[in-house]
Amino acid sequence: MNSSPRKKWFGLVLVICVCMIGLSAPFQHFAAFPNELRLFSGQLKRLQYGVPVHAEVTVDPRMLQINGSTRQSLSVNLNDPISLEPHQSGQTSMKVKLFGKIPFKTVKVNVVPDLRVIPGGQTIGVKVKSSGILVVGHHQVRASNGTKESPGEKAGLRLGDLIIKIDGQKINEVRKVADLVEQAGKQQRPLSITYKRGGTIGETKLYPIRDAEERNWRLGLYIRDSAAGVGTLTFYAPDQGVYGALGHVITDMDTQTPIEVGEGQILQSSVTSINKSQTGEPGEKRAHFVKESKVLGNIERNTPFGIFGKMSENPNHSYSEKSVPVTFAEEVKEGPAQILTVVNGQKVERFDIEIAHVTRQPAPATKGMVIKITDKRLLDKTGGIVQGMSGSPIIQNGKLVGAVTHVFVNDPASGYGCFIEWMLQDAGILMRGQQQQQSTQGTAA
Repeated sequence: MNSSPRKKWFGLVLVICVCMIGLSAPFQHFAAFPNELRLFSGQLKRLQYGVPVHAEVTVDPRMLQINGSTRQSLSVNLNDPISLEPHQSGQTSMKVKLFGKIPFKTVKVNVVPDLRVIPGGQTIGVKVKSSGILVVGHHQVRASNGTKESPGEKAGLRLGDLIIKIDGQKINEVRKVADLVEQAGKQQRPLSITYKRGGTIGETKLYPIRDAEERNWRLGLYIRDSAAGVGTLTFYAPDQGVYGALGHVITDMDTQTPIEVGEGQILQSSVTSINKSQTGEPGEKRAHFVKESKVLGNIERNTPFGIFGKMSENPNHSYSEKSVPVTFAEEVKEGPAQILTVVNGQKVERFDIEIAHVTRQPAPATKGMVIKITDKRLLDKTGGIVQGMSGSPIIQNGKLVGAVTHVFVNDPASGYGCFIEWMLQDAGILMRGQQQQQSTQGTAA
């Protein structure tokens, strides 16, 4: 055999070996060694890579200890679990040398102050008043000459527009609109409308028309200034006096436009019955407000990850008064977990679920995980996830990891959840600077 065929066979064998090594579990674990770690101070973290290699790890022991050692450099076996124990917040690095000599990787370590919150699960009543008047429809006004038109539509106002001023006056109550319209109509002049559309401010002139049948001046618009419903409290942070709930944005029921909150309240609520979910038809919790004079907290923000505001104390019908640690998005694992929610009255109960899929999200995004209800008690009672269950906290390994957000229309036992990290950011207690159709069709739970 001449040298050329030998070289070809050698090259082929080499390629096969490289592929086999690359596909092997130890190599994949080795390649997955992180470039950056985010840790909460005082919370133990374990790393396991299953690589049969010794390494020397160098850290600042005042900030981070490896395997409980106070030494700066420590020899470890990467085939065994490695425990990291951060002691103070700040940034540091962890240098890894294979066999104690070959520089392998420098891992950036960002330690943030420990954060614990009280998980919710309570059903809450939600009352929101928008920061303006929301346009939710057009209607035709019959003028004295018999013609029909919508003055608002003619003025260019669209569904979802938020009217914030009329004739220079700030406006956020529907009842105040009629007087302004009547006045402008009698004076035969247009109304000056300032509105917000998609974050952009616009202005237009609107000429009211006198309704020939009802003899009132009309805008030709259906408008709304408030919304109400029920949802679930996700967490209460007593040290900061804030809460988070729902896990998804509140939208207007007609236009599906996110409601820009002017003011709002959360109230105690009690579940009276459950309309069970079925394939193709999500169910819902039926509940009523309890003691509307007893306000639990205010609503300051309505974001893609829920509603947030101030709350002075945890509702007394909680599952537990004990706070639990929270976790970063990358710490959430596929596997068993639990949710806290109410299916009768005000009693918060714990139910088993499975986190079926986790989406890696380095930046805030909704639908971070797919969950599946596995608890027979909950399935028998609700048929799966129902509307009003959104915001139910998800607990895994004793830590708050996320909240229920949506149900799959064609598989009500399954749905989406969001990571608690993004809710904590929108609540203002975890700063971004501290860390860096068919079966999947969803509807808000």
